[in-house]
Amino acid sequence: MMKITIGHLYPDLLNLYGDRGNIQCMKKRCQWRGIEAETIEYQLEDHIDFSALDIVLLGGGSDREQMLVCDKLRSIQKDFRDYVEDNGVVIAVCGGYQLLGHYYDTDDGRIEGLSLVDLYTEQGSPRLIDNIVLENDKFSLPIVGFENHGGRTYIGDNEPFGKVLYGSGNNGEDKAEGVLYKNVVGTYLHGPLLPKNPHISDYLITNALERKYGKAELAPLDDSQEIEANQYIYHRFTAKQ
Repeated sequence: MMKITIGHLYPDLLNLYGDRGNIQCMKKRCQWRGIEAETIEYQLEDHIDFSALDIVLLGGGSDREQMLVCDKLRSIQKDFRDYVEDNGVVIAVCGGYQLLGHYYDTDDGRIEGLSLVDLYTEQGSPRLIDNIVLENDKFSLPIVGFENHGGRTYIGDNEPFGKVLYGSGNNGEDKAEGVLYKNVVGTYLHGPLLPKNPHISDYLITNALERKYGKAELAPLDDSQEIEANQYIYHRFTAKQ
């Protein structure tokens, strides 16, 4: 039986936006296909063995909580970078997405990031709060979610997670949202992200299985309800444009 292990980093501090829902979604979609899936939750004092992980989730937290994990993240930076460069799968949401980059400059000081991806974030005003709809030719369906962030993120020459059809995205300026780097997905979309976007959940699972086993063909699931929710949001908000 195929098996994946999901590492949830610091859920006591970085779980502002229901990030456990993303893990529950991935686990159920694995289990429905006969793929074993387990989750390991890591607290600040725990040692993280990245070689034992197939997917890493870095969730969202307040600026204060990001400051708290900042020093710990620096201590695991080399191991985390090695995992990313070896095509380890990462889903980083909101504050976790900001921590992938070099830094996040806030009114209370600079939060040093992991420098796993060449991006940076600066605090802006007002907060960017709304539903959001993206498109990316890599995926068969739109990507839908909700954004609520004060940071303005700039990803340089990296590939965005999607082009913004409705909403603000990374910075409200360049019509890009999130980032794709190797098998890393960074995004401001939460609520949580994956239940309304089964194609993104399967993208993460497929990449993890291919890295571990060399190939992966996921059996189709009945996603009619998920697709209906996805399409409702897509049509409701893009019709306003």
